[in-house]
Amino acid sequence: AAAKRQRGAPAAGARPKKRAKKEAGAPEPAPGAGAAAPEEYRIPAPVSQGKWKNKERVLIFSSRGINFRTRHLMHDLRTLMPHSKADTKMDRKDKLFVINEVCEIKNCNKCVFFEAKKKQDLYMWLSNAPQGPSAKFLVQNIHTLAELKMTGNCLRGSRPLLSFDPTFDKEPHYALLKELFIQIFSTPQYHPKSQPFVDHVFTFTITDKRIWFRNYQIIEEDASLVEIGPRFVLNLIKIFQGSFGGPTLYENPYYQSPNMHRRLIRLSVAAKFREKQQVKEAQKIKKKEAKMLVKDDFTETVFETPAEEKPVEVQLVKPQTKATVKDKRKLRKTQRKKQKKLFRIEA
Repeated sequence: AAAKRQRGAPAAGARPKKRAKKEAGAPEPAPGAGAAAPEEYRIPAPVSQGKWKNKERVLIFSSRGINFRTRHLMHDLRTLMPHSKADTKMDRKDKLFVINEVCEIKNCNKCVFFEAKKKQDLYMWLSNAPQGPSAKFLVQNIHTLAELKMTGNCLRGSRPLLSFDPTFDKEPHYALLKELFIQIFSTPQYHPKSQPFVDHVFTFTITDKRIWFRNYQIIEEDASLVEIGPRFVLNLIKIFQGSFGGPTLYENPYYQSPNMHRRLIRLSVAAKFREKQQVKEAQKIKKKEAKMLVKDDFTETVFETPAEEKPVEVQLVKPQTKATVKDKRKLRKTQRKKQKKLFRIEA
């Protein structure tokens, strides 16, 4: 019968454990170094096995009634942001406060919500759920990744660099938006779905009282930038203290609603049409008015010279008629034709 082996003792015929491989070119530890030697020459763990501390999750979804361009823009943002989550479209009848509950269910603390109105106007909400603050923007000039104008390309899930205009540090409401953009668009380090590479840049530029978003690829050879997309322009409307509501912290005085913009265009077209009609009516009135007679100018006949008067001659005898000279060649031709006819008749 086989003898029982004690706990912790190696089994009979078992192979000894292999030692960990040393780093290439690492010197051998000195004999008698003790427990400090293995810690000093420990092999570092790969980047993907780092601890994921910043657990920012962004919920990106929209309301019903969006067009194809908005849908493609939303899909592009999800592909560029590996820490994002998706959800079904929200009904128009629901109030915006419901989004905080959706974020809590999805375990998200940031939200990007696209709200469509009249099937032509698009609004974007950026919110820190559930405490706030939140900002509402009007989205203009949308171009997606699928368009052929964008020639760049980047690795899926790579971390972006965020580049901001110097104006973001000068005014307080722009500083608040800068912090909101950093927390939403920056990919957390060691995120499971992200890649440990930095090969594209998100730029936020302030021009014409609007925020211009661009995405550029960093080329390794010469570190030049090539635009990838998507691109869009954000026109700030309001900043609220809470998430999707609450007291207003800032309101843009330069903002003009799309309805007012379309109304001004219609009024300008109507004014041009009305001006043309008034010009036509004025021309008709001028034609109907009686023409004013201009008085004779007595200075017109100063340089006129009268013609010489010739004596009037009265002819009592009828003038002789001029003799018409007939062409002899024509007479000869007619005579020849008559003679030919006679010869034919006789024959």
